Amino acid sequence: MTIVQQRTATGAIVDLFFERFASGDLPGLLELFADRVDFRVAGSPDVPWTGTRSTGEEISAFFEVFPEVLTEPQRFVLHARLVDGQHAVVLAESAFGVLATKKTFTQAYALHFTVVDGKITRYHMYEDSYAIAEAFTA
Repeated sequence: MTIVQQRTATGAIVDLFFERFASGDLPGLLELFADRVDFRVAGSPDVPWTGTRSTGEEISAFFEVFPEVLTEPQRFVLHARLVDGQHAVVLAESAFGVLATKKTFTQAYALHFTVVDGKITRYHMYEDSYAIAEAFTA
C-alpha cells in the first residue's frame, strides 16, 4: 500500500469512527477496533473513563459509561483531522454536563489514532482532565 493509499484508508476509518460515535452505533464503533488496542486516556481517577484498556470488552465499557454519567453534548465540534500514513490526530472541542453534580465542563482535546489493516490499533485521548475532574467533584 502506498503512503497515499494508507493516508486515505486511515482517514476513512477515523471518519467512520466519528459517524458511528455520533449516531450511537456502539456495535459498529467497536467493529473498527483491532482485537488488541493501545487504548489510553490519562487523567484523574475521579473521572470514570480514564485509564488504559486493550480488549473489546474494556473498550465497550469505556464508551458505555458516557451516557451513564454525562448529559448529551452541549457542544461537539471537530476542528481538524491530520493524517500521516497510519496515524491520524483529531483536534476537537466539547462541552458536557455531569449528571451527578449538575456541573458542566468545556474542553479542547486531541485524539491520536493509529490504523493498521483497516482497524484502530491505537487510541490515545489528550483532554483537559483538570476541568473534567472539577466537574465530577461535588
